[in-house]
Amino acid sequence: MNVRVRFAPSPTGFLHIGGARTALFNWLYARQHQGTFILRIEDTDVERSSQEMVEGILEGLSWLGLDWDEGPYYQSKRLELHRSICDQLLAANKAYRCFCSPQLLKQKKEEKIQSGGVWQYDGCCRELSQAESEDRIQSGQAFAVRFRVPSGQVAFEDAVVGRVMVESENIEDFVILRSDGLPTYHLSVVADDTDMKISHVIRGADHLANTSKHVLLYQALNQPLPSFVHLPLILGPDKKRLSKRHGATSVLEYRKEDFLAGALTNYLALLGWSPGDEQEFLSREELIRLFDISRINKTNAVFDLKKLEWMNAQSISRLSAEELEPKVRSVLERESLWDPAWETKDRHHLMQIIDLLKPRIRKPSDFADLGRAFFTEDFQYDPQAVKKYLSFQEPADHDALVEAIGELLQTYQGLEVFDLDTTEKALREIGDRHAVKSGRFIGAVRAALTGKTVAPGIFEVILALGREKSVNRLNRLLEFLQ
Repeated sequence: MNVRVRFAPSPTGFLHIGGARTALFNWLYARQHQGTFILRIEDTDVERSSQEMVEGILEGLSWLGLDWDEGPYYQSKRLELHRSICDQLLAANKAYRCFCSPQLLKQKKEEKIQSGGVWQYDGCCRELSQAESEDRIQSGQAFAVRFRVPSGQVAFEDAVVGRVMVESENIEDFVILRSDGLPTYHLSVVADDTDMKISHVIRGADHLANTSKHVLLYQALNQPLPSFVHLPLILGPDKKRLSKRHGATSVLEYRKEDFLAGALTNYLALLGWSPGDEQEFLSREELIRLFDISRINKTNAVFDLKKLEWMNAQSISRLSAEELEPKVRSVLERESLWDPAWETKDRHHLMQIIDLLKPRIRKPSDFADLGRAFFTEDFQYDPQAVKKYLSFQEPADHDALVEAIGELLQTYQGLEVFDLDTTEKALREIGDRHAVKSGRFIGAVRAALTGKTVAPGIFEVILALGREKSVNRLNRLLEFLQ
């Protein structure tokens, strides 16, 4: 089978998490089967659609690396096709003109509800003769076009939920062309999917209720059904539909919040799908190779921001310093911390710092926050570090630390070999000699060198900064304590 799938967002909002997951699953399936991934913008809702939203959708897909093979097609430019399909159904008596005004329909609906019933269009225009219909058109009466739902059952197979059967009596004669001449979603989506020869309709489970109507339209047009794949919904931790109260829903917001595109797509792939083992970190190539529609879950997925943050941090730690360098540079340039020497003579030193910091980094922006002291002398001591390691109730403890720091900086200045072994040996011996507890002494030195209570291993930090910077910062601490 020639696999042709489509992602068909409505530009009434930016690309959200659910839409991105749908696009990803379509893209993975197309790439796995050497098929075609089509982008179609369903912009027939003129009042709510905007070019800004279209550009946001395209930008979001591009950032995630979900390149499309055809499109973007715009539904608003395909109205002639939709109307011709409607005419075809009218000519075959599989649709009819409905002259009921919105006011009349509203009144009937209210009366039905007040009597305790469930409203469904009563088909009052269903049996109008061709002559009467033409007379009403000639008199200028507005009309919509409704699909004539046949009696019986509608059945179709879905790759996720299984066989679905709906009694036709539960489907009203639905509108396919509005009185303003614009097609409804039902008509336009089936017309476009048929015209584009879509083989698999992969979309959210919120569309499942519409699928029986679409099946009827396919059958009325004598067109083969595509394979339907309805993805489980994405819920928040409270098991309610994902919304802004659970955090950002727009994909571009996650880019702004400094998440990696690879981490987000990896996480989205695991929302409602599993590779069949406990593996959580999958490259783009592995996702393409392992993606299997039969392993899509039937139950709704739960979006967990903390899990995404963890995955982002893990993804950063797995990248090489060379791979991270462009992101680090962007962050440092934004914070006016970039040193041009890191492009040339000091590049190896920059790579060393990136490798040192990356196990503790959750987002690239942390390089300028948690790692600020590695890129500039302009940093402050964290108040928590001052309180924990640089404040004393007993003057004797203060004096002991001052003496120990003073001796340490002098010793570091005079070391013939400045490496892990010599720096650690000197620090521990001096701490013991001045009766300064190891944790207190190392914490004070950490505060001096990084301003933080938490940092990479202190001796790795000393080597990364080098002798001159380490001594200067110990001297700065000495002045602070004195």
